[in-house]
Amino acid sequence: MSQEPMGVLRVPSWPDSRLPLSPAARWLIDHAGIVLPMSELIDGFCRRLLDEGLPLLRVNTGLPSMHPLTLTRGFSWTRGQGVATSERGHEVRQSGEYLNSPIYVIHQGAAAVRRRLDDPGAPLDFGVLHDLKALGATDYIALPMRFTQGPGMSADGRANISFMSFTTDRPGGFRAEELSYLMELMPLISIRLEIEAARRMTRDLLETYLGHGPAKRVLNGNFRRGQGYEVEAAIWLSDLRGFTAYSDRHTAQDVVATLDSYFDAMAEPIQAEDGEVLKFIGDGLLAIFRVEDGKTRGDACRRALIAAENAFAGLHELNQGRGIEGAPPLRIGIGLHVGKVVFGNIGAKDRLDFTVIGRAVNEVARVETQTKVLDRPLLASAAFAEEVRDRAILSLGFHVLRGVQEPQELFTLPPESFAGYE
Repeated sequence: MSQEPMGVLRVPSWPDSRLPLSPAARWLIDHAGIVLPMSELIDGFCRRLLDEGLPLLRVNTGLPSMHPLTLTRGFSWTRGQGVATSERGHEVRQSGEYLNSPIYVIHQGAAAVRRRLDDPGAPLDFGVLHDLKALGATDYIALPMRFTQGPGMSADGRANISFMSFTTDRPGGFRAEELSYLMELMPLISIRLEIEAARRMTRDLLETYLGHGPAKRVLNGNFRRGQGYEVEAAIWLSDLRGFTAYSDRHTAQDVVATLDSYFDAMAEPIQAEDGEVLKFIGDGLLAIFRVEDGKTRGDACRRALIAAENAFAGLHELNQGRGIEGAPPLRIGIGLHVGKVVFGNIGAKDRLDFTVIGRAVNEVARVETQTKVLDRPLLASAAFAEEVRDRAILSLGFHVLRGVQEPQELFTLPPESFAGYE
């Protein structure tokens, strides 16, 4: 008898009849390791169903999200138009639109919801059915997709249930064998969509807790302890004035709400100028504006300065609202510096932080501390001021910084730059 070469495994060639997969089902399984955007995945699935002869008019699905602002992401495919996307916030759970929808019924555990829209006696008991009938739809069915992980909306709290609905405009609606086929496809499309949704949820969580830049690096494999590299950046450090006393006089709920509104006023202008918020430290915020992609230190410092001015404008607007409510205004101090920092993974073996360290970080902390001493809302180091000489920036003379042997010259902006903050 002939022997197979060592290390060679002969794979039997099974007859095709043992794997009776439709083109749509085979496409869902044989993805060749290619990651498709969710819209392309849904569009490809629907077009293959059309090619197989299913008379689809519209296909809708909603996938769970793990984002502080978004509960679900919706995808609506329409024949001849492709896929439109939408996002729903967490408040949608209490909305009449959701509670009066087939999706709510599916989330409560129904095996399916079907309505024959061309039947004069069919109940149009959900708001969406009126819209579909106006488009010429004749039949509608919503089916559950069961996921193994992620935030669920099921009645028993055990299953993570999403949905996919199918609409046709063919006279007579869906045939029985077509409905059976769609039901058989649900486990396959559920698995494929869950994989893609999990990728998106992982990215959302990392971006929420690490920031966009660090999240991208972690997803690209930069998650080992000790991995770090030197970058040059404008550095921002800010905190609230008198917040310890405020915390002692107010409830935890009030404190959290105040911090959230304050951080919104700071973070939005930072991110608008391509800055990265790296850390919230109590009521403090650490951010950097990197010198990269052929840009200069001056560009990074100007972006930081613009972000600071816009932050003061946002805080002024926030304080006006607080004044109407009888709440005290929020006062802050911002320290700005520029220099080289080490950016990377630092921490214990199984608990890391993606942050920046180095002499420049220590120096910006000393500068920010002086905002209290000099009673100024913003101070910049001499190195930072040197990069923005084209801006109206004022010297406040030389001052002793803790831990720094020689007095350092500090700078600030003219009062009009604080947009009514003072």
